[in-house]
Amino acid sequence: MKIFNALCLLVIVIIPFKIIGQSKANSIKPINIGETVSIHSKILNENRTLNIYLPQSYKLDSLKTYPVIYLLDGSIDEDFIHVAGIVQFGSFSWINMVPESIVVGITNVDRKRDFTYPTTIAQDKKDFPTSGKSEDFMGFIEKDLQPFIQNKYRINDTKTIIGQSLGGLLATEILFKRPELFDNYIIVSPSLWWDDQSLLKLTPKAYSTEKKIYVAVGKEGDIMERDAKLLYKKLEANRKENTEVFFKFLEDQDHGDALHLAVYTAFEVLFKTID
Repeated sequence: MKIFNALCLLVIVIIPFKIIGQSKANSIKPINIGETVSIHSKILNENRTLNIYLPQSYKLDSLKTYPVIYLLDGSIDEDFIHVAGIVQFGSFSWINMVPESIVVGITNVDRKRDFTYPTTIAQDKKDFPTSGKSEDFMGFIEKDLQPFIQNKYRINDTKTIIGQSLGGLLATEILFKRPELFDNYIIVSPSLWWDDQSLLKLTPKAYSTEKKIYVAVGKEGDIMERDAKLLYKKLEANRKENTEVFFKFLEDQDHGDALHLAVYTAFEVLFKTID
Protein backbone atom coordinates (compact mmCIF):
# COMPACT_ATOMS: atom_id res chain seq x y z
CA MET A 1 0.00 0.00 0.00
CA LYS A 2 2.85 2.40 0.80
CA ILE A 3 4.44 1.62 -2.57
CA PHE A 4 1.07 2.20 -4.33
CA ASN A 5 0.57 5.53 -2.56
CA ALA A 6 4.12 6.61 -3.45
CA LEU A 7 3.55 5.75 -7.12
CA CYS A 8 0.29 7.71 -7.14
CA LEU A 9 2.03 10.71 -5.64
CA LEU A 10 4.81 10.43 -8.24
CA VAL A 11 2.24 10.39 -11.06
CA ILE A 12 0.44 13.41 -9.59
CA VAL A 13 3.73 15.34 -9.43
CA ILE A 14 5.04 14.33 -12.88
CA ILE A 15 1.89 14.82 -14.97
CA PRO A 16 1.52 18.58 -14.32
CA PHE A 17 5.16 19.13 -15.23
CA LYS A 18 4.69 17.17 -18.44
CA ILE A 19 1.58 19.16 -19.34
CA ILE A 20 3.34 22.43 -18.58
CA GLY A 21 6.31 21.34 -20.65
CA GLN A 22 4.10 20.43 -23.59
CA SER A 23 2.25 23.73 -23.24
CA LYS A 24 5.51 25.67 -23.46
CA ALA A 25 6.71 23.58 -26.38
CA ASN A 26 3.46 24.13 -28.26
CA SER A 27 3.21 27.87 -27.66
CA ILE A 28 2.41 29.87 -30.78
CA LYS A 29 3.70 33.31 -31.65
CA PRO A 30 2.93 35.37 -34.77
CA ILE A 31 5.64 36.09 -37.33
CA ASN A 32 5.97 39.83 -37.82
CA ILE A 33 7.67 41.31 -40.89
CA GLY A 34 6.44 44.84 -40.44
CA GLU A 35 3.34 46.80 -39.64
CA THR A 36 0.08 47.93 -41.19
CA VAL A 37 -0.94 51.56 -40.87
CA SER A 38 -3.89 53.58 -42.10
CA ILE A 39 -3.68 57.16 -43.31
CA HIS A 40 -6.34 59.56 -44.46
CA SER A 41 -5.82 61.03 -47.91
CA LYS A 42 -7.12 64.55 -48.34
CA ILE A 43 -6.55 64.24 -52.08
CA LEU A 44 -8.58 61.05 -52.46
CA ASN A 45 -10.95 61.84 -49.57
CA GLU A 46 -10.62 58.32 -48.19
CA ASN A 47 -8.54 56.22 -45.83
CA ARG A 48 -5.72 54.19 -47.35
CA THR A 49 -3.96 51.19 -45.84
CA LEU A 50 -0.20 50.74 -46.05
CA ASN A 51 1.84 47.62 -45.38
CA ILE A 52 5.31 48.55 -44.15
CA TYR A 53 8.33 46.24 -44.15
CA LEU A 54 11.10 47.41 -41.82
CA PRO A 55 14.65 45.98 -41.98
CA GLN A 56 15.81 44.03 -38.96
CA SER A 57 18.33 46.73 -38.09
CA TYR A 58 15.66 49.45 -38.01
CA LYS A 59 14.99 49.06 -34.27
CA LEU A 60 18.61 48.28 -33.45
CA ASP A 61 20.24 51.37 -34.95
CA SER A 62 18.32 54.54 -34.12
CA LEU A 63 20.60 56.71 -36.26
CA LYS A 64 20.51 54.80 -39.53
CA THR A 65 18.34 56.01 -42.39
CA TYR A 66 16.93 53.87 -45.19
CA PRO A 67 15.88 54.11 -48.83
CA VAL A 68 12.19 53.55 -49.51
CA ILE A 69 10.66 51.19 -52.06
CA TYR A 70 7.06 52.07 -52.88
CA LEU A 71 5.08 49.10 -54.14
CA LEU A 72 1.87 49.48 -56.10
CA ASP A 73 -0.49 46.50 -55.68
CA GLY A 74 0.98 46.28 -52.19
CA SER A 75 -1.79 44.37 -50.41
CA ILE A 76 -0.95 41.34 -48.28
CA ASP A 77 -2.75 39.10 -50.78
CA GLU A 78 -1.02 40.76 -53.74
CA ASP A 79 2.69 41.56 -54.03
CA PHE A 80 3.75 42.86 -50.62
CA ILE A 81 5.03 39.68 -48.97
CA HIS A 82 7.06 38.27 -51.84
CA VAL A 83 8.62 41.63 -52.77
CA ALA A 84 9.49 42.33 -49.12
CA GLY A 85 11.10 38.87 -49.11
CA ILE A 86 13.30 39.78 -52.08
CA VAL A 87 14.35 42.97 -50.31
CA GLN A 88 15.19 41.10 -47.11
CA PHE A 89 17.12 38.39 -48.96
CA GLY A 90 18.89 40.85 -51.23
CA SER A 91 20.08 42.93 -48.29
CA PHE A 92 21.78 40.05 -46.47
CA SER A 93 25.48 40.90 -46.10
CA TRP A 94 26.55 37.81 -48.04
CA ILE A 95 24.21 38.71 -50.93
CA ASN A 96 24.65 42.50 -50.95
CA MET A 97 22.30 43.01 -53.90
CA VAL A 98 20.13 45.80 -52.48
CA PRO A 99 20.62 48.11 -49.51
CA GLU A 100 18.52 47.57 -46.44
CA SER A 101 15.30 49.31 -47.38
CA ILE A 102 11.83 50.12 -46.13
CA VAL A 103 9.08 48.72 -48.33
CA VAL A 104 5.79 50.62 -48.47
CA GLY A 105 3.04 48.45 -49.93
CA ILE A 106 0.06 50.55 -51.04
CA THR A 107 -3.06 48.43 -50.73
CA ASN A 108 -5.69 48.80 -53.39
CA VAL A 109 -9.14 50.30 -53.14
CA ASP A 110 -9.87 50.51 -56.87
CA ARG A 111 -6.76 50.01 -59.00
CA LYS A 112 -8.68 50.52 -62.24
CA ARG A 113 -9.64 53.96 -60.97
CA ASP A 114 -6.30 54.90 -59.46
CA PHE A 115 -3.86 53.56 -62.06
CA THR A 116 -5.47 54.87 -65.27
CA TYR A 117 -5.80 58.28 -66.86
CA PRO A 118 -8.96 59.26 -68.82
CA THR A 119 -9.45 57.31 -72.03
CA THR A 120 -11.08 58.22 -75.32
CA ILE A 121 -11.77 54.57 -76.18
CA ALA A 122 -15.40 53.55 -75.71
CA GLN A 123 -14.53 49.94 -74.92
CA ASP A 124 -12.09 51.02 -72.23
CA LYS A 125 -14.81 53.13 -70.61
CA LYS A 126 -17.21 50.21 -70.75
CA ASP A 127 -14.75 47.69 -69.32
CA PHE A 128 -13.39 50.11 -66.70
CA PRO A 129 -16.32 52.34 -65.68
CA THR A 130 -14.50 53.86 -62.66
CA SER A 131 -11.28 54.58 -64.58
CA GLY A 132 -9.45 57.81 -65.20
CA LYS A 133 -8.37 59.13 -61.78
CA SER A 134 -4.60 58.61 -61.90
CA GLU A 135 -4.00 62.35 -61.56
CA ASP A 136 -5.63 62.22 -58.13
CA PHE A 137 -3.63 59.15 -57.16
CA MET A 138 -0.36 60.79 -58.18
CA GLY A 139 -1.38 63.74 -56.02
CA PHE A 140 -1.98 61.32 -53.15
CA ILE A 141 1.53 59.90 -53.56
CA GLU A 142 3.13 63.33 -53.65
CA LYS A 143 1.14 65.23 -51.05
CA ASP A 144 -0.19 62.59 -48.65
CA LEU A 145 1.88 59.41 -48.84
CA GLN A 146 5.47 60.57 -49.23
CA PRO A 147 5.19 63.28 -46.53
CA PHE A 148 3.66 60.73 -44.15
CA ILE A 149 6.54 58.28 -44.72
CA GLN A 150 9.05 61.12 -44.38
CA ASN A 151 7.63 62.17 -41.02
CA LYS A 152 7.06 58.72 -39.52
CA TYR A 153 10.13 56.73 -40.56
CA ARG A 154 13.88 57.31 -40.75
CA ILE A 155 14.41 57.49 -44.47
CA ASN A 156 17.02 58.93 -46.80
CA ASP A 157 16.48 60.58 -50.18
CA THR A 158 16.42 57.46 -52.39
CA LYS A 159 12.94 56.49 -53.55
CA THR A 160 11.98 53.59 -55.83
CA ILE A 161 8.60 52.69 -57.31
CA ILE A 162 7.53 49.24 -58.52
CA GLY A 163 4.49 48.82 -60.75
CA GLN A 164 3.21 45.92 -62.82
CA SER A 165 0.42 45.74 -65.41
CA LEU A 166 -1.90 48.71 -64.70
CA GLY A 167 0.60 49.57 -61.97
CA GLY A 168 3.26 49.65 -64.69
CA LEU A 169 1.07 52.04 -66.65
CA LEU A 170 0.87 54.33 -63.62
CA ALA A 171 4.62 54.11 -62.94
CA THR A 172 5.24 55.11 -66.56
CA GLU A 173 2.81 58.02 -66.26
CA ILE A 174 4.59 59.22 -63.11
CA LEU A 175 7.95 58.97 -64.91
CA PHE A 176 6.61 60.99 -67.85
CA LYS A 177 4.66 63.61 -65.89
CA ARG A 178 6.14 63.80 -62.34
CA PRO A 179 9.59 62.24 -62.65
CA GLU A 180 10.88 64.00 -59.53
CA LEU A 181 8.75 61.76 -57.31
CA PHE A 182 11.13 58.80 -57.62
CA ASP A 183 14.77 58.06 -58.36
CA ASN A 184 14.34 54.47 -59.53
CA TYR A 185 11.52 53.11 -61.66
CA ILE A 186 10.81 49.37 -61.98
CA ILE A 187 8.16 49.05 -64.68
CA VAL A 188 6.97 45.51 -65.35
CA SER A 189 4.52 44.40 -68.05
CA PRO A 190 3.05 47.90 -68.36
CA SER A 191 -0.50 48.11 -69.76
CA LEU A 192 0.48 50.74 -72.30
CA TRP A 193 -2.32 49.62 -74.60
CA TRP A 194 -4.58 51.86 -72.51
CA ASP A 195 -6.23 54.63 -74.54
CA ASP A 196 -4.66 53.35 -77.76
CA GLN A 197 -1.06 53.74 -76.48
CA SER A 198 -1.54 57.50 -76.02
CA LEU A 199 1.00 57.67 -73.19
CA LEU A 200 3.75 56.52 -75.54
CA LYS A 201 3.02 59.54 -77.73
CA LEU A 202 3.88 62.01 -74.97
CA THR A 203 7.26 63.67 -74.52
CA PRO A 204 8.52 62.88 -70.99
CA LYS A 205 8.92 65.89 -68.70
CA ALA A 206 12.49 67.06 -68.20
CA TYR A 207 14.22 66.41 -64.89
CA SER A 208 17.62 67.16 -63.38
CA THR A 209 18.04 64.39 -60.81
CA GLU A 210 19.64 61.02 -61.53
CA LYS A 211 17.31 58.23 -62.65
CA LYS A 212 17.57 54.49 -63.10
CA ILE A 213 14.75 52.94 -65.09
CA TYR A 214 14.16 49.23 -65.53
CA VAL A 215 11.54 47.93 -67.98
CA ALA A 216 10.66 44.23 -68.17
CA VAL A 217 8.05 42.10 -69.90
CA GLY A 218 7.42 38.39 -70.14
CA LYS A 219 6.13 36.32 -73.00
CA GLU A 220 2.77 38.10 -72.92
CA GLY A 221 1.65 38.46 -76.51
CA ASP A 222 2.51 40.82 -79.34
CA ILE A 223 0.87 43.97 -77.93
CA MET A 224 2.33 43.81 -74.42
CA GLU A 225 5.79 42.86 -75.68
CA ARG A 226 5.77 45.48 -78.42
CA ASP A 227 4.67 48.32 -76.14
CA ALA A 228 7.24 47.49 -73.46
CA LYS A 229 9.99 47.52 -76.07
CA LEU A 230 8.66 50.79 -77.52
CA LEU A 231 8.77 52.32 -74.05
CA TYR A 232 12.37 51.22 -73.60
CA LYS A 233 13.37 52.59 -77.02
CA LYS A 234 11.64 55.92 -76.29
CA LEU A 235 13.39 56.23 -72.93
CA GLU A 236 16.73 55.25 -74.43
CA ALA A 237 16.33 57.72 -77.31
CA ASN A 238 15.63 60.53 -74.84
CA ARG A 239 18.12 59.37 -72.25
CA LYS A 240 20.13 62.03 -70.47
CA GLU A 241 23.62 61.65 -69.07
CA ASN A 242 22.19 61.32 -65.57
CA THR A 243 19.91 58.42 -66.56
CA GLU A 244 20.43 54.68 -66.93
CA VAL A 245 17.82 52.62 -68.78
CA PHE A 246 17.57 48.82 -68.74
CA PHE A 247 15.34 46.34 -70.54
CA LYS A 248 14.71 42.65 -69.84
CA PHE A 249 12.65 40.18 -71.84
CA LEU A 250 11.66 37.33 -69.53
CA GLU A 251 11.03 34.64 -72.11
CA ASP A 252 10.10 31.96 -69.57
CA GLN A 253 7.58 34.13 -67.68
CA ASP A 254 4.09 35.32 -68.56
CA HIS A 255 1.90 38.17 -67.31
CA GLY A 256 1.01 36.27 -64.16
CA ASP A 257 4.49 35.47 -62.89
CA ALA A 258 6.85 38.03 -64.46
CA LEU A 259 6.96 40.43 -61.51
CA HIS A 260 8.95 38.37 -59.02
CA LEU A 261 11.86 37.61 -61.34
CA ALA A 262 11.71 41.11 -62.82
CA VAL A 263 12.08 42.73 -59.40
CA TYR A 264 14.98 40.43 -58.51
CA THR A 265 16.87 41.18 -61.73
CA ALA A 266 16.04 44.87 -61.45
CA PHE A 267 17.64 45.03 -58.02
CA GLU A 268 20.74 43.34 -59.42
CA VAL A 269 21.31 46.12 -61.95
CA LEU A 270 19.81 49.17 -60.25
CA PHE A 271 21.84 48.77 -57.06
CA LYS A 272 24.95 47.21 -58.54
CA THR A 273 27.19 49.94 -57.13
CA ILE A 274 26.80 48.61 -53.57
CA ASP A 275 30.19 47.77 -52.06
